[in-house]
Amino acid sequence: QVQVVESGGGLVQPGGSLRLSCTASGSIFSINTMGWYRQAPGKQRELVATITSGGSTNYADSVKGRFTISRDNAKNTMYLQMNSLKPEDTAVYYCNAAILRWADRGTGRSRDYWGQGTQVTVSS
Repeated sequence: QVQVVESGGGLVQPGGSLRLSCTASGSIFSINTMGWYRQAPGKQRELVATITSGGSTNYADSVKGRFTISRDNAKNTMYLQMNSLKPEDTAVYYCNAAILRWADRGTGRSRDYWGQGTQVTVSS
């Protein structure tokens, strides 16, 4: 089985910083693209940032220059450094990973896995 778990959410004042982590574990052969998504109350889930296994990144316009996505392939872990946080960044943040399991390595077909989400609240 494969599991994806986020950590690092919490309450922070506007202008503050938080670092989220996402770790995948289990029968993993390789991990392709990983990404962070968020969902605010009453809104649809939206892309925050993605990173490929080679380190290429993509950001939503709303977080460019404030958030930095990174990953440690040896640890199957992805990070999201969030600086200059704003109240509109308040949401549940979800980790997504395209994972190729050992059992599927012959087909090369990866599967999407989601974490359970971690709450980020930006408020004074």
